[in-house]
Amino acid sequence: MPPTLASLVHHSALKLTVRAGEDRLDVPVRWAHVSELADPVPYMEGGELLLITALKLDAEDPAAMHRYVKRLADAGVVGLGFAVGVNYDDIPQALVDAARQEGLPLLEVPRRTPFLAISKAVSAAIAADQYRAVTAGFAAQRELTRRTLTDGPEGLLAALAAQVDGWAALYDASGAVVATAPEWAGRRAAKLTADVQRLRERPAPASSVVGGVQNSEHPENADRVELHSLGTSRRPRSALAVGTAAALGTAERYAVHSAIALLTLTTERSRSLHEAGLRIDAAVLRMLLAGEPDHARAVAGDLYGGLLDAPFRIAVAESPAARAKAATAVPTGDPAAETGGDPLGTLTEVVESAAARSGEAVLVVPEGERLVVLATDGGAAVAACVEHASALEAARPASESLAGGDEESLVVGLSAPSGPIAASAAYKQAQQALSVARRRGRVCVEHEHVAAGSVLPLLADDAVRAFADGLLRALRDHDATGRGDLVASVRAWLSRHGQWDAAAADLGVHRHTLRYRMRRVEEILGRSLDDPDVRMELWLALKATAPD
Repeated sequence: MPPTLASLVHHSALKLTVRAGEDRLDVPVRWAHVSELADPVPYMEGGELLLITALKLDAEDPAAMHRYVKRLADAGVVGLGFAVGVNYDDIPQALVDAARQEGLPLLEVPRRTPFLAISKAVSAAIAADQYRAVTAGFAAQRELTRRTLTDGPEGLLAALAAQVDGWAALYDASGAVVATAPEWAGRRAAKLTADVQRLRERPAPASSVVGGVQNSEHPENADRVELHSLGTSRRPRSALAVGTAAALGTAERYAVHSAIALLTLTTERSRSLHEAGLRIDAAVLRMLLAGEPDHARAVAGDLYGGLLDAPFRIAVAESPAARAKAATAVPTGDPAAETGGDPLGTLTEVVESAAARSGEAVLVVPEGERLVVLATDGGAAVAACVEHASALEAARPASESLAGGDEESLVVGLSAPSGPIAASAAYKQAQQALSVARRRGRVCVEHEHVAAGSVLPLLADDAVRAFADGLLRALRDHDATGRGDLVASVRAWLSRHGQWDAAAADLGVHRHTLRYRMRRVEEILGRSLDDPDVRMELWLALKATAPD
């Protein structure tokens, strides 16, 4: 329960005394607010306990106090706390009379109780109430999940009805009642067929509130009913009704939302079951990447065997064809048909088939325009992924590369062997390997092999080339006038690590000539060649713009 004025009065540390409104102490307190304004109402939202010392009030004027208290009560202020011993030794009688007349609870706050202590007490009580609601919500979620697994939708409805202290009903696409809990709720649920049909006309997810559903045995009682569509497609396939005597609290809301998710999983057809599996896979992967392997194991259970414990590798794949297909695809209801012709879909089949033949578990998660695969290190799935990539690369014409914009291309980055604690690092390794594969025009690159190649292919990027051209432009413009060969001089000097005699010999000039040219380079660039960053940038610029 949220804090009330009564709970604050009974708080042993606050020592509050009730001076008016004794019969209204059970009202909830939304917040405790301090204001010495003569009219604090513009800053009130309702539900506050207002704390004052009457610094700017004529608290002994009956007419002024009546106007003040009435305005507070009309604004929804639930109580007034008056600190004695500050500006007044006791609460002025005019204020007490006004509070009694308006029925506004008036609390006397002793001098030794700071307003901050009251604010902290209210805040702590609100936080405790919210924590209890969230905890109860999670407990309800666990119970709903358990009943769904053991008893199906009927068990879930029974558990939900108990959680909300009301009733629940499940409808099919036509609005007909499929199941109810308790059984006596069938008649009430049948009255909502038209409302369910109207809800189905709205894109999912959709919800509505229906009031006044009568209890035939007790006509004076009318339920508040919430209707929620179920399903992931544009047209919902079913609906859930939840009837209660009052609006749902936080814990009950958690239970309803959990029931919606669980019923969506259990009532969808093959497409939805497939998508549900993907969501579980994605959740497990997210938990691993978030550094929560224990939570991932708890969610996965025995679904993936020992995959989450054994050394594994992560592969990240992408394909331009997947982006084009996603932009133009028309849903058919058949997951296999909708992935046909997609390089990522083909890779999924290759990996999952290899894992199935060898009896090993594999985790395959579509991630936007990418595909993430988590498979046992040294297992059949990883080998099949590498072999498939190798076959694609071997079949590609020598003149064709990823840089050429092959619409059917597949690019794969494979991490080093890792464990559940380092899953996030393995994922980054796979992304880095993917980037290298894309730049090098390869189908698959393993992270262990990234350092085995040259860094130069990584410079084949328009942004790098633009930087290089901009850095060297002034030197090339100078050379174009015939006044020297500064670009060649810089290349020779850098290749000889700044050794004047060796670089001059390579150029066929005297070392004093080379020194003069390098001073001109510094003057034109406005930067010192003694700076190692400048030398590095010049060297990379020369490499990035070197002819193939």
